[in-house]
Amino acid sequence: MRQRRFARDMTIFTLTFLLFLFFSTQTASAQMDWLKSGQEMLGTVTKSPVDKTTSQTSSLTNSEITSGLKDALLVGTETVVGQLGQADGFNADPTIHIPLPENMQKVKSALAAVGMSSMMDDLELKLNRAAEKATVPAKELFFDSINAMTMDDVMGIYKGPDDAATRYFEGKMSDPLATKMQPIVEQTLNQVGAIQAYDAVMRQYDTLPFMPDVTSDLNSYVIDKGMEGIFHYLAIEEAAIRQDPVKRTTDILQTVFGTK
Repeated sequence: MRQRRFARDMTIFTLTFLLFLFFSTQTASAQMDWLKSGQEMLGTVTKSPVDKTTSQTSSLTNSEITSGLKDALLVGTETVVGQLGQADGFNADPTIHIPLPENMQKVKSALAAVGMSSMMDDLELKLNRAAEKATVPAKELFFDSINAMTMDDVMGIYKGPDDAATRYFEGKMSDPLATKMQPIVEQTLNQVGAIQAYDAVMRQYDTLPFMPDVTSDLNSYVIDKGMEGIFHYLAIEEAAIRQDPVKRTTDILQTVFGTK
């Protein structure tokens, strides 16, 4: 009797132990699966988002980036030159209108006192006309500079701020551009009659008593102001091409700047 009870108890114990092992194994397996799922979910949530610019840049070849950027600068230059190189491109634009040189304000005040201020107004108009005419030939200088850009130049501009190309032009081209523009401006100042108007103003001014001597380098002045106007609008156009899909007028521009 005792042997039968002992055998029964051992059977119950064995079954209980086996059931314990079975459920323990299933629970551990479920816990491992849950832990694995949690880790995968956590990895998905905490994974850093892919930087759009980096992703886009890495998908483009150096040749595409170079072509796209140069195309953007050529398009931007063409637009700016078309805007500023026409009649009243400088004169009627309050942002870049070229006023008389500061030291010529004394002359203007003196002539206004004797009813001859219209001579100064005419001179100011002709300075702006000279800048407008000199802007058109300057386009070729920009084109040459764009085509001569190295890969390092291109990548620095492409990854730079919205006016990176304009700042590049200012740093690299200001002196050479001024040198090359000098004969153009000198010629246009003569063509539009600015030199003649200046000479007439100064002859009239010299007839007034007790007036201080005034001289002005109109050539350098128009060059400086003309370049300021060009760079100002080139920066605006560059930013627009980077930001505004409507401004991307060629396939390569659309590819490089994000619409394809």
